[in-house]
Formats: sequence, C-alpha cells, structure tokens
Amino acid sequence: MKKLNSLNTRYKPIQPTIKPSNNSVCYQEVKPEPTLRNVAYCYWQLKTNRSLEEQFIYRVVADGCIDIFFEVSKASESFVMGFCKKYTEFPLENSFNYIGIRFYPTMFPQLFHINAKELSNDVFELNLVVPALANYIKNRIHADMSLSQIAVLLNMYLIKVTSDTKFHLDDRLYRSLSLILEKQGVLKTEKELDTGISPRQLRRIFDYYIGTSPKTFSKVIQFQNILCAKPSAQSLRRNKIFYDMGYSDQAHFIRDFKNFYGVTPNKAFK
Repeated sequence: MKKLNSLNTRYKPIQPTIKPSNNSVCYQEVKPEPTLRNVAYCYWQLKTNRSLEEQFIYRVVADGCIDIFFEVSKASESFVMGFCKKYTEFPLENSFNYIGIRFYPTMFPQLFHINAKELSNDVFELNLVVPALANYIKNRIHADMSLSQIAVLLNMYLIKVTSDTKFHLDDRLYRSLSLILEKQGVLKTEKELDTGISPRQLRRIFDYYIGTSPKTFSKVIQFQNILCAKPSAQSLRRNKIFYDMGYSDQAHFIRDFKNFYGVTPNKAFK
C-alpha cells in the first residue's frame, strides 16, 4: 500500500461551504481507523442543531472523491455520489442528520470493483451499486447513534472489505496521481504525465479508477489547493493567487472557481 501514501499525505479534500459561524447547521469530520488511512479520508456528519424555518440548500464542492451518504433516521436509503466536475446542490429538509464516507480517489473502485466513470456527475441508490454495504447500513445503524458510534461500525465493515481486497496498484496510475499532487494540479497532463502509454490509454485508466480524465482531475486538485491556501482578500485583489495557481488571467480563474464551488472567490473567502 506504499503507493497510496501520496494520497494520504498530500491530499486533504475540503468541503468548506458550512461556515463555523452557522449556529443552525454544523458539519464535522472524524478520521477512520489508522488501518484505513489510505482508503477513506474521513467520516462526515452534516446535521441541524435545531429545526430550520425553511428548506436548506447544501452545496458540495468538487473534491475528486466518491462519497457514500445517508440520513441516519432513514438508514434504509443510502446513496453513492461519484466524481463531480462541478459543484452540486442538495435541497434538504428543515431538520436532518446526514452521515457520509469520503473515499480517497481510486479507492471506491478498488474496494467494490465498480467502474468510477459509471458513477460520475450523479447520485445513485447504494443498494443498486454495493448492495452488501447498503444492507449493512440499513441493519446496523439506528437514528439514536452518534457519529462516533457509527464510525466504529463503518470501520469494522471497511476493515473487513479492505482485508479481503487485492489492490490493483497500477504504476502508471499512481505515478500520475503522485505527480499531479506534487504539482498541485498545475501541469500539462498530456506532456508531463510520462507513463509509457498513450494519453488515450491513461485516460481509460483514470476513467475507471477516478471517474474522469487526468486533465479534469488535475483541475479539481488545482481548485482544492486554492481552498487549502485560504487566500486573503488582499491576495485576491492583487490577482496574485491565480498566477500562483497557474492561471494567466483572472477571468479564467474566476470562471473555473465558480464552476467548482458555486460562488466567486471573493464570496467564498469572505
């Protein structure tokens, strides 16, 4: 599993759209067991602290990952969301408590033998994709459980699946991922990803394990590194951040950022 360490050590997929100042809705993450450190980035919870006066719209930004999620009070209905090349908005009820698993890129297809491309840019019922996991969630998770209690159960399931999995650690794929992360997504993929195979062959590998092309995945990594940088208002005004992240003009930077986040950089980094 050493080839996967670059994902664990270099990549921290961020979902920043719930601000800490929001007293009505909270978002938190907990890490999985250490033995799963290369498989899942986190278990997450999105919940209301009190009933809201109106419907809540939750925006998920592009992060390169595949997530499983479910409402704790309706654990019989679980879902999987594939790689998305732009932000996605979910209209939620006035009161909710969602739990999710955020898998590192390539891990969901490795564990469950699913072509990631078939899940891209959409949400599917989990029982149609991984029925065994959907049944586990349905039968083991109850509405009165806390995130930490649910995490214990999810750890147990994923440890078993991981121990039974023979990982296909394709050097061409993981060398490419390592370089993309090292370059923070700022590279010309067809020229700089020297894997010994054609760009078309590499794209097929990325489609299966990531759900998109090397170029689009690199753009998402580039965007995520902007989120990690947390640029100041001054940096945005001086146009410094988009030069640092490989953009030649501000308009292109703003257009890409809004596509991945749903709002402009100035609004996101208020």
